[in-house]
Amino acid sequence: MTTILEKTAGLVAFVRTVDAGSFQAASRLIGSSPSAVSKSVAKLERRLGAKLIRRSTRRLGLTSEGIAYYERVAPLLRALDDAQDIVQGTGTARGLLRVTAPVELGRGLIASWAEEFLAEQPDVKLELSVTDRHADLIRENYDVAVRMGALADTGLTARRIASLPIVLVAAPAYLRRRGSPASIADLRDHDFIRYVSAGRPLPITFADGLEIVPDGRLETDDGGAIRHAALAGAGIAHLMRFAVQDDLDAGRLVRVLPEVPMPTMPVHIVHAFGRQLPVRARLFVEFLALRMGRLGR
Repeated sequence: MTTILEKTAGLVAFVRTVDAGSFQAASRLIGSSPSAVSKSVAKLERRLGAKLIRRSTRRLGLTSEGIAYYERVAPLLRALDDAQDIVQGTGTARGLLRVTAPVELGRGLIASWAEEFLAEQPDVKLELSVTDRHADLIRENYDVAVRMGALADTGLTARRIASLPIVLVAAPAYLRRRGSPASIADLRDHDFIRYVSAGRPLPITFADGLEIVPDGRLETDDGGAIRHAALAGAGIAHLMRFAVQDDLDAGRLVRVLPEVPMPTMPVHIVHAFGRQLPVRARLFVEFLALRMGRLGR
């Protein structure tokens, strides 16, 4: 009968090799030699009767069997690491932290804060996926996801960490050309740089619940493109304040209808760990909550 130790032989070497990207990098994580790691993975492949990793002189790649096997075993191995963190309760963060975040927050904020977090946690490696697609945390093996806006009922654990202000802005050149609106009703006579999702422009909602669908000839699904178009004088933009704060401070953009209250954008952290959040993830959540909370003031 095959023992559990025999069944798991090579599993750690395989997962660490995929996570690190090479046998050499994996050997540093494991505390072994590259040749020993390679041999351990080869032994696992022979036992499974399947090729898991394509080897070449330049890089490693997973076969379809390797992808399927990794998706099954990597969460199990990481769960063992997490269990040790929880039981020991040392507060020391270590290991790979996988985070997925929307483009506007991931590129504009989290990436710029990453070095500070990693300096505080020298034994953590951060992998940040920047995408507006809602990833499947369990299937895709993410520790936490940063989500903006209303949350769907997914059964995941959620924590609201910030409420970010939203503003209407335009370039001074645009307002000189078209005039500054004095009321919400005046907005209907202006060009907006419209944010589109699923082929439809999103409405602008005000704090009292009033909604308008902005008019305009330029549409995009990227917040960065909207900002650049606004700077070029293409129209009024509806953006989160942090994305344009430097432009407002420098006078490159100005607030439109600053006296009209706008709603805030809720930001949540979601995860599938329930109450037993691993140390590396818990410290990252606290780190983000502190810094994003400052933006809402």
